[in-house]
Amino acid sequence: MPEGDTVFLTGERLRRALAGHTLTRTDFRHPALATRDLRGHEVTAVRTVGKHLFLRFSGSLSLHSHLMMDGSWRTFRRGQRWSMPGHHARVVLTHPTAEAVGFRVHDLALLPTAEESRFVGHLGPDLCSPDWTALDAATAAEALRARPGAELGEALLDQRVMAGIGNVYKTEICFLLRVTPWTAVAGIDAERAVDLARRLLVANARRSRRSTTGYDVPGRRAWVYERTRQGCLRCGGPVRVASQGEGTWARPTWYCPRCQSGPAPE
Repeated sequence: MPEGDTVFLTGERLRRALAGHTLTRTDFRHPALATRDLRGHEVTAVRTVGKHLFLRFSGSLSLHSHLMMDGSWRTFRRGQRWSMPGHHARVVLTHPTAEAVGFRVHDLALLPTAEESRFVGHLGPDLCSPDWTALDAATAAEALRARPGAELGEALLDQRVMAGIGNVYKTEICFLLRVTPWTAVAGIDAERAVDLARRLLVANARRSRRSTTGYDVPGRRAWVYERTRQGCLRCGGPVRVASQGEGTWARPTWYCPRCQSGPAPE
């Protein structure tokens, strides 16, 4: 699933391509929106909150989009060939010089801009927000501490604690804290966890190739995530993977038994 940094970068690209322009064509290929037509509306702003994206239009309308597991927004010059098959397109927004296409974005809703909180009001502070404050950091740390018995990996994925973390960052934050993802929240420094999360997502929010290590080199962009074959980037030892979470919330989770202390599945 795209994480907060990917959604933030998507928002930046949509803003550059659409903001300030009046739409000349819209095509909603989504059952709930198939009859809607936003021709003549100006794109006034693009807002991202965690994994949620809002395109705002004149007339106080917003298009909410959640990319889920495989959705994406891509921008093109007017007339440029799309980079994905047309049958994957769910919404097309066009103005005289550019076009934005939402591919496989099944979670869409058109609503009054004043009601955006229906989708994001329950979320914790947005880790990619340019308006992040010390109060946001304290709020996220307090929300994390409020779950002392929870496994750290699962608590980090709880968007009500802080918005934007997905499985990659969950895994890498636990590694940098030197504890396994199954460690209880009570056993870690909540402020340090929040600070790490904020720094990692902001560092990647404006670049297309994510790195949690500081290296922008293939095979060296993650410490343990998906490194079962290569081994731990820090110590070179074996990296193990196990499932964390229940049912549809279960996620493969990587860790280094040498570098990370704490409980782990057999």
